[in-house]
Amino acid sequence: MGLAVKRLRDRPENQRVLVLLTDGVNNAGELDPRKATELATANHVRIYTIGIGAEAMRVDSLFGSRVVNPSEDLDEAMLQAMAEQTGGRYFRARNSAELAGIYAAIDQLEPAADKSDNLRPIQELYWPPLALSLLVGGFALVAPTLRWRGFRAAA
Repeated sequence: MGLAVKRLRDRPENQRVLVLLTDGVNNAGELDPRKATELATANHVRIYTIGIGAEAMRVDSLFGSRVVNPSEDLDEAMLQAMAEQTGGRYFRARNSAELAGIYAAIDQLEPAADKSDNLRPIQELYWPPLALSLLVGGFALVAPTLRWRGFRAAA
């Protein structure tokens, strides 16, 4: 989040939007989520938080099946606070259909100002190594027969 806020602070204030999709476990980065929220608030970055994960999932094992909660680490209170402090909203996605609806809602809340299509030319560069490998492979197949023919002709 800290890196995202750093990159967004150079944009116009109405375009500083961060969508945070998380399973709720803070296992990356050195910045505490509360400090990152303060940094985002200070730089006028709106954060839309999305907590993902089902509430119940059946897991089959050698000893039978059991129901587990894959979202037990999801800190919804913190995600809601992060969104509220920065002027965003918190969403909860339990499946892919809900996630698609959430992205549509965020699209309505934050229409993109620069919807230019960025096209990158595609130049396929696989053929020179492929041609070289086919040539070397073909030579490797033919070389032993050429050597034996030359040996027999000399004898």
